[in-house]
Amino acid sequence: MTEPKKLFVKTYGCQMNVYDSQRMQDVLAPLGYQSVDSAEGADMVILNTCHIREKAAEKVFSDLGRVRKHKEAKEASGGDKMIVAVAGCVAQAEGAELMRREPMVDMVFGPQTYHRLPEMVARANRAIGRNRIIDTDFPAEEKFDHLPAQVSNQGYSAFLAIQEGCDKFCTFCVVPYTRGAEYSRPAMDVIGEARQLVAHGTRELTLLGQNVNAYHGEAPNGGEWSLGRLLRELAEIDGLDRIRYTTSHPRDVDDDLIAAHRDLKKLMPFLHLPVQAGSDRVLQAMNRKHDNADYRDIAKRLKDACPDLALSSDFIVGFPGESDKDFEDTMDIVRDITFIQAFSFKYSPRPGTPASAMELQVPEKVKTERIMRLQALLAEQQLEFNRNSVGREMDVLLERRGKYEGQLVGKSPYMQPVHVSGLPETALGQIVRLKITEALPNSLGGELVDATNNGQKSERNVA
Repeated sequence: MTEPKKLFVKTYGCQMNVYDSQRMQDVLAPLGYQSVDSAEGADMVILNTCHIREKAAEKVFSDLGRVRKHKEAKEASGGDKMIVAVAGCVAQAEGAELMRREPMVDMVFGPQTYHRLPEMVARANRAIGRNRIIDTDFPAEEKFDHLPAQVSNQGYSAFLAIQEGCDKFCTFCVVPYTRGAEYSRPAMDVIGEARQLVAHGTRELTLLGQNVNAYHGEAPNGGEWSLGRLLRELAEIDGLDRIRYTTSHPRDVDDDLIAAHRDLKKLMPFLHLPVQAGSDRVLQAMNRKHDNADYRDIAKRLKDACPDLALSSDFIVGFPGESDKDFEDTMDIVRDITFIQAFSFKYSPRPGTPASAMELQVPEKVKTERIMRLQALLAEQQLEFNRNSVGREMDVLLERRGKYEGQLVGKSPYMQPVHVSGLPETALGQIVRLKITEALPNSLGGELVDATNNGQKSERNVA
């Protein structure tokens, strides 16, 4: 019997990259690769990169330096050569530079090409040290058509990519250049994959896309389904108890999607809806194509449709030309809407994006002062939401063992980790009703309300 090959995949960045890494493992499994937790001794190492954060490429080169030591040690011990690959958005944007600066990299491929991994691996095995491989095409349709059925054990919660790419061209963002144009998978392909995941134990699905609510997939009758229509169909799947989607753009929140939040009990009352800034002047410079009033109106309509809905968001501080007044507009929208979670970053230029060439770059010291103020306010709102959860009953999907003996950890409808003691491990994968008894900055504690519930009560009854 042939011994399995060891595959180590390091994932940077967004949930789409997490999904992509899982699918890479699926694609390579028929070749005998099994995932391991370290690059040490691995037969293949893939760094699945993200280009969103500051100095993304430099972080990849730093990690490649550590991988090089493992590769040299493996070859020095007489073992088979290690294939080293860089995937994802940094590979797409800077593939030639990666190859130039790091000779030990055997393969560079973009996020739309990993369905061709078996072919690339075969070529790399024949030509390690000679013909190195760069594949950075944009065939999104071809990728999804050729991916195998998901075989990764994603657990009780799973990601399902339904849309890729972006046509919005925000001036700070590299995604349109690294992921390509917007593409939506056919609706029945999504439904089929969702049913397969549920058959293998998934109880919660998170639909993924760079602009997931721009979804316009081919319908069974040849027309198109919006995200709202797709959500309604997914909600009919027996055994699928929770549905989420991310990441959304305010421009694509339509009436049908808002109605889905009103009507579907399986659709969780938590939405990540990036605003980026509160200043109309900055939003225009970002090319967001929505303004402060638009965002406030969307938030109100969503909460009117689903009164227990809560929002998270993204914020960029110190965008070129941002004044003190502009920043205060951002603080105002945070105070007025409130966000129970958020991701906030200091602006940093991305090569090739329009914003990187803009004048009036904000001094680093000013950006630091502003981000500290914003993050303090956001942390205060998150803690207040957690504290207000004490005394409430919530349905919690139990997903893993906790830190302490006899403790299990699950996920609330609002993505909060919730720990509970006194339940057997056979409760993992169940949705149980918990009364929240403790609030911490990043998690909650609870106790069982009804041991016979097992997820039968409405997810929407969380108050």
